[in-house]
Amino acid sequence: MDTLSPQQLIARLEWRYATKDFDPQQKISSKVWNKIEASLVLTPSSFGLQPWKFISVTDQSTKESLLEHSWHQRQVTDCSHMVVLCAKDNMIPADVDAWLDRLCKVRNVSRDTLEGYAGMMTGFFANMSAEEISAWSKNQVYIALGQLMAAAAVIGVDACPMEGIVADEYNRLLGLEGSGFSTSVGCAMGYRSVNDKYAALPKVRYDHDHVIKNC
Repeated sequence: MDTLSPQQLIARLEWRYATKDFDPQQKISSKVWNKIEASLVLTPSSFGLQPWKFISVTDQSTKESLLEHSWHQRQVTDCSHMVVLCAKDNMIPADVDAWLDRLCKVRNVSRDTLEGYAGMMTGFFANMSAEEISAWSKNQVYIALGQLMAAAAVIGVDACPMEGIVADEYNRLLGLEGSGFSTSVGCAMGYRSVNDKYAALPKVRYDHDHVIKNC
């Protein structure tokens, strides 16, 4: 398997930034976008349950309708793909069963070998309130957001994570009401404009020793 060198990895992460000004004429090719979607599918999650749904918005009129519910941030309309990352509202035994059925099919194992695992998961959620389960799901979605941005940087696609959105309005406009999923965060994807002044600014991060402790 081909890998990046450590130096190449850091160079890609140094290259990325929260893009404020996208070039609306540059679109992500289907070949590249398919790999970005694949990186989302491969995101790890607690218990492997994947309590999320990812909506890729490319229709310009839909992006325009989201603008007023995004603090009028033009990234939403000027980007190539506006990704809306949604968290599952609740987890019920049927969700655990569905995941176990998928696991059995992919790994060709019998369900009775997973009863202990099943009990652990159902017990975990049985001890949580609806609010706690929702918060757990949203935490999982942020793992996916991190994977999305890192994967994009590695293949040269710009991104801007966006919490400045009105989730209820996104839910309404994207048909999520009653679906069992709710908007958590957005991420505009595409290619930076040559006029984006933020592209050349140095990153402002605390020093290594301020944030990392080796024991």
